[in-house]
Amino acid sequence: MTEDAVVGEPAVSPVASLPALISSERLRLIPISAADAADMLAGRHQDRWHPDYPRRDDVDAAAMVRAGDTWGPRHVVLGMLAVGSIGCFGPPTDGETEVGYGLVEAARGGGVATEALRALVAQTDLVGVRLRASVRVLAKCGFTELRGSNEDGDLVMARPLPVRTAP
Repeated sequence: MTEDAVVGEPAVSPVASLPALISSERLRLIPISAADAADMLAGRHQDRWHPDYPRRDDVDAAAMVRAGDTWGPRHVVLGMLAVGSIGCFGPPTDGETEVGYGLVEAARGGGVATEALRALVAQTDLVGVRLRASVRVLAKCGFTELRGSNEDGDLVMARPLPVRTAP
């Protein structure tokens, strides 16, 4: 597949969209644009990125960017710098989606990953979706329902959706 076939293709999603900007107390989760993805894939650095960003995983995430896909990869912005990426691996299927995230070394250990995932979870809750990801950060975000392993042998944990009462 060529780079042009990967970056900027329109996304087709039968489910609700996430907001373009997801924010928390310290963070902004901003969709990686087609232009940013092209720079990441080409190895070009932008001033608004931490010197160690993008990492290899962030570049891999950039390859999944699709124009208009609010479920795709996002920059994790702390202060004025992108320090990592987070996003869903596509729109939900059967009410669940998988999430990936990562930070530059300098941003680790201060709760940034937890805060980013909590912000993303809060938005997916609004559209009725569960997320799957790493155990420690998930546990901090309320994921406790262990469902065993999937067909690939990966550990799967789930987070129950909040109970909503009818208006």
